[in-house]
Amino acid sequence: MDIDQYKKYVAETRHIEAGSEAHMLMHEAAAEARKITCEINGAYHDMGELRRLFSKLIGKETGDGFGLFPPFYTDFGKNITVGANVFINSGCCFQDQGGIEIGDDCLIGHQVVLATLNHDLAPSDRKSMTAAPIKIGKGVWIGAHATVLPGVTIGDNAVVAAGAVVNKDVPPGAVVGGVPAKVIKYI
Repeated sequence: MDIDQYKKYVAETRHIEAGSEAHMLMHEAAAEARKITCEINGAYHDMGELRRLFSKLIGKETGDGFGLFPPFYTDFGKNITVGANVFINSGCCFQDQGGIEIGDDCLIGHQVVLATLNHDLAPSDRKSMTAAPIKIGKGVWIGAHATVLPGVTIGDNAVVAAGAVVNKDVPPGAVVGGVPAKVIKYI
């Protein structure tokens, strides 16, 4: 199984059985992601070099408007897509096996967690996982320490307040906050 086959499999099936071919590929991708994130996080790099390293990590080019303040962490790397003029602040953790899409002109705050996997609740199957993508629309601002859970879509121009835990879709133009996140107001 290669990365493209994995992405198709996860998009169609979403279930990743412990020890399966998809699970083994996740381990291989994680090893490569650790190497690249160690390089990103281990020394000073100018923004051009950070763009190059992040592009290598995700396997596709980022635009000149992409910005990243390390450290940055991911345990897969190859299922992240970023639009134009995206900024990711320091300390973010992206668990992208299920897919993370970030639209144009987004701001991702300090230590944001984007998690696309859940483990099975049954103790006998706890090592198996279910993947669901996170989709972030254009012009979204996610505040510091927010967590976005598997399967969530955040609409264009929405704001996620600092510290929020987002477990359901966010409408376009909404400001959400709290645990779990609820609509506070609309812009």
